[in-house]
Amino acid sequence: MRSALPLVFLLIAISTATVLPPKKAISNTKADEQQQQTKYFHEAGGSLELGHYDARYFRGQVPYEAHGPALRHLIRSWLTTAHDLGIETWLAHGTLLGWWWNGRVMPWDYDLDVQMPTTTLAYLGRHFNRTVYDYQFLMDEDELSAGRGGGRGIAVENGDRGQRVEADKRYVNKTYLLDVNPHYTDIGRGNGHNIIDARWIDVSNGLFIDITGLAERDPAGSPGVWSCKNVHKYRTAELYPVRYTEFEGVPASVPYAFDKILTDEYGSKSLVNTEWAGHHWVPELKEWVKNPELPGEEEADLNKQQQDGNAVVVVVEKTVVKGSQKREP
Repeated sequence: MRSALPLVFLLIAISTATVLPPKKAISNTKADEQQQQTKYFHEAGGSLELGHYDARYFRGQVPYEAHGPALRHLIRSWLTTAHDLGIETWLAHGTLLGWWWNGRVMPWDYDLDVQMPTTTLAYLGRHFNRTVYDYQFLMDEDELSAGRGGGRGIAVENGDRGQRVEADKRYVNKTYLLDVNPHYTDIGRGNGHNIIDARWIDVSNGLFIDITGLAERDPAGSPGVWSCKNVHKYRTAELYPVRYTEFEGVPASVPYAFDKILTDEYGSKSLVNTEWAGHHWVPELKEWVKNPELPGEEEADLNKQQQDGNAVVVVVEKTVVKGSQKREP
């Protein structure tokens, strides 16, 4: 069992020093200003994986065995906190694909993605920006066997034996930061540096959830078309009414037409491929399992196969009954 501690909102004061920029031509349009924007979120960088750590909290790469549990608690804490705050949010991109397969994070994912309306994003920016949250959870069996928690252990009372049990074997506290990009109000993409509107960040290691806002950005020219700054577009009927479900064992929401959204973004093979990124699907376990280590040459061939999109495809029998049925007009 995991439980969320009472939310503690700690407003973090940010001190800034004023530095006069070099003289430059004065921009006369909002578009020009957006082209000159500096990047707000900075990643550790250097590789695809390191590009998914917040540079401020990066302490080194999280090993494979601990990466999945870290992402699991990251999304659980976000969904629980969002529910407590009454925040409308739903799973997106690869996180939505993981939900489709087995309601879990894909083991090869580097980060997680959620979306929300820009009106909700504005509410977060006004009232909860730069707040931190303590989250307490009960370690899963795989974490107990590996001896990992990734947070601060606490001691709990064992009523049966009247003894103290070490916290790092049972419960763990972790702290997460909600950081809203000051450019979240921008309508356009600009120079592409600030397409991520907010992040939910694990301050112990820098792993994060990307949060993007959707809006009708051209209501006159394209009514009913919602998009983020990275030009992912959806029809209103594809998003609403959202379906209520579970992800990683906690309540979650997904867009109404999740299957169309996934095939539009990843192709129809994404729902039937049973080998990908060095993992294979085991129907009996309903899990993605990592393949045995391959010799260097074979691994290179596999990576090339995945880059070319030539993964093994089989028909997977699935019964997908998720969430509410669409309401008739």
